[in-house]
Amino acid sequence: MSKEEFIDKCIAFSVKINKLRKYLREEQHEYNNSDQIQRSGTSIGANYSEACDAVSKADFVNKLSIAQKEANETIYWLKVLYGSELISKNQYEELLADVRELYKILAASLKTLKNDK
Repeated sequence: MSKEEFIDKCIAFSVKINKLRKYLREEQHEYNNSDQIQRSGTSIGANYSEACDAVSKADFVNKLSIAQKEANETIYWLKVLYGSELISKNQYEELLADVRELYKILAASLKTLKNDK
């Protein structure tokens, strides 16, 4: 997958997260969890984008690691929202599949980078 394709996936996911935040605030009157998932979910792509301008391999690995951690945190918040019955099963499963795909791509990239020592 090219850098541009991955960034496009991250942007599409961020848009879904922003729409989820809007739904949670307007329909569920949920503010704290909606803010948390919005921060973690949109920072995956932001950190990847920063990694693309890294000044060194170590900087690149660090930014990718942060992006992966943000994906993992987003998984956590999705589970909280679903467990709290604030999102439907369909919303949960769709967003979970998307973020797990991003996580797996980041994990594979990091594994390759760490093996290229």
